[in-house]
Amino acid sequence: MERSRFITTMGPVATVEEARLFVASVAHEFADASHSCWAYVVGPPGDTGRIGMSDAGEPRGTAGRPMLNALLGSGVGDVAAVVTRYFAGVKLGTGGLARTYAACVKDALTGLPVTVRVPMTELRFTASYAGAGDLERLLESAGAVVLERTFAAEVAFRVNVPLDEEARLRQVLSGLGGAIRILPHDPPESA
Repeated sequence: MERSRFITTMGPVATVEEARLFVASVAHEFADASHSCWAYVVGPPGDTGRIGMSDAGEPRGTAGRPMLNALLGSGVGDVAAVVTRYFAGVKLGTGGLARTYAACVKDALTGLPVTVRVPMTELRFTASYAGAGDLERLLESAGAVVLERTFAAEVAFRVNVPLDEEARLRQVLSGLGGAIRILPHDPPESA
């Protein structure tokens, strides 16, 4: 007798709605399958604020929960997993099912390309032309991304700075004196 076939499909999701659409899309793709069990984590790795799971007809607690636990323990966030099962008559028992669904997700995670997302905040600065080079080097060392440079009487910068570097960067910049000025986040509109 043949064994059941398990297919794991994973994808990035930024919202609960995206996760639900992903699950529905995979379930539609494998509409003839016996089960399309799923789990998702929306948010940073390990965050349980926006999670979801379903056993999709398997015995309670044998698919969705083990899949979700694998995702939560993976160090990956903003991800959804669907494990599609084509049942072939061999029963695995509840323990066997739980181990198999968790293993499917863990195996898929090992080959999953991941991107580290760094929370950023936007800051604005002006610098004299003489201080602009120093500011550029300082911003680069802080991991900042220059979004815009405007050259007028001074050089104006609009940058994205890693959130965990903001306080240090502001402190260093304030110690440089008048050559570099930190502008308010939302500068007033010109009249």
